[in-house]
Amino acid sequence: MYSEITKENLTLMVNTFYAKIIKDDIVSPFFIAKLGEDINNDHWKEHLGVIRDFWTSIAMGDRDYNGNPFLPHTKLGDLKRETFMQWLKLFSETLDEIFIPEIAKLFKERAGIIAGNFMRNLGI
Repeated sequence: MYSEITKENLTLMVNTFYAKIIKDDIVSPFFIAKLGEDINNDHWKEHLGVIRDFWTSIAMGDRDYNGNPFLPHTKLGDLKRETFMQWLKLFSETLDEIFIPEIAKLFKERAGIIAGNFMRNLGI
């Protein structure tokens, strides 16, 4: 378990998390529809890099991410509260595997805030 946040362990976190996502019956259909079934394809690799940059910007103040994290969610179709709750559950499990509890808690809190804002903005 890591006791500090680095780009390397954020990459591990993202890769570990999305390996779970791609196997999950609730969440995977949304990702597969946009990125394909092969997590090693170029679409997935690009997505994983963007997500790593997103979390790096949040956790380390890095400036590599300059996107709009909400916008893609407006184009995913039938997202439900259950989808976000499952995403958060898998993310939380991953954090507990990668980081010490103090660091995992920070990510969990931030992810909960983000998910809450997304659901509110999507009207779910």
